[in-house]
Amino acid sequence: MTKDRRYLVYGLIAIVLLAVAGALYMQGGGDEPQQQSRRGRRGGGLSGPVPVLVQAAQTADVPVYLNGVGTTKALNTVTVLPQVDGKLIKMSFREGQDVPKGYVLAEIDPATYQAAYDQAVAKKAQDEAQLANAKIDLERYTRLATTNAATTQQRDTQRALVDQLTAQVKQDQAAIDSAATTLGYTKIVAPIAGRTGIRNVDEGNIVHASDTTGIVTLTQIKPISIVFTLPQQDLPRVNKAFAQGQLTVESLASDNATVTDRGKLQVVDNQIDQTTGTVKLKGEFPNNDLQLWPGQFVNVQLVIDTLKDAIVVPTAAVQRGPQGTFVYVVDGDKVKIRQVKVKQQDDARAVIETGLASGERVVTSGFAQLTDGSSIAISNPNASAAPQGADRQGETKSRGEGKRKRQEK
Repeated sequence: MTKDRRYLVYGLIAIVLLAVAGALYMQGGGDEPQQQSRRGRRGGGLSGPVPVLVQAAQTADVPVYLNGVGTTKALNTVTVLPQVDGKLIKMSFREGQDVPKGYVLAEIDPATYQAAYDQAVAKKAQDEAQLANAKIDLERYTRLATTNAATTQQRDTQRALVDQLTAQVKQDQAAIDSAATTLGYTKIVAPIAGRTGIRNVDEGNIVHASDTTGIVTLTQIKPISIVFTLPQQDLPRVNKAFAQGQLTVESLASDNATVTDRGKLQVVDNQIDQTTGTVKLKGEFPNNDLQLWPGQFVNVQLVIDTLKDAIVVPTAAVQRGPQGTFVYVVDGDKVKIRQVKVKQQDDARAVIETGLASGERVVTSGFAQLTDGSSIAISNPNASAAPQGADRQGETKSRGEGKRKRQEK
């Protein structure tokens, strides 16, 4: 082998040895930074404590809800119909106007009915005159009969005539009352207080008592009612709570989070719908600001109980694991896993039945890097206020249907 060829072989061997050494370094000592990084992420290594947000558990009165879907209905609805035939000579309302009970909505030409009334009055006057004359004759025949100047038969006949004319006068009065009532029907009045809708007939048209469309429809919307349904499984709890006192019903806005109005439960239907397995309930709402409108679909929640002095934390603080629900409780600069029992929860807050005391701080954010005993750095060290909604004791905060999955254990 020549000298140059030996140098070439030695060079190749050196390159191979360098490549092997580099590979061994990467597989061995090279992974140490990664291991240290992983240890740091577990809270006990080089990257330091885990940043978290915390919230103090609070004591509050928490309402217990049952959620349902309902339809808004006017408390009363009346289609105003004419009760006599005639020409519509005046319309006295505006469409969409709020009118009181007894308000004159429209007028029918009263000429024919006024004439009939006047005729009845005149007929009574005529019969009263005849009755007065008959009574005078009766007194005369009575005196003459005592002296035998008139026969008893004449006196009795005259008495019968007086009775007949007396009855006739009463009949005339009945006719007057009937004519007056009919004449009153020419003024079409509101039978209830409510809001007028779109009118169905215009001024100048001939209307009839047999019409079915009516002049206008009146709806009573202040107050207003909502008919909603609940599963039949909830009926025993509702009946028990309803027997103890008045129950509050809340209507929710389209965001399923804002309470638009609060009313009272009026009635629980007397039977269950076998096709759906639900029961109907009816609540009445003041509707002072007209938040509710007839025919509107709304989510409602029925307050059947209030948990007094309950321990409340944000729902985000409650975690779930193989052994059930738990929270991370702050212990100095570390956290400990604490098993808890949740009585009920919604999208904002959870009621802790056992496992936590008022004032203890729990982690609400930063769970991904936490384990039992992890070191933490609290980003909001002064957090001690109540979780959302907990400081408003007794307030029936709205919950969205679908978001509000309450758990009872």
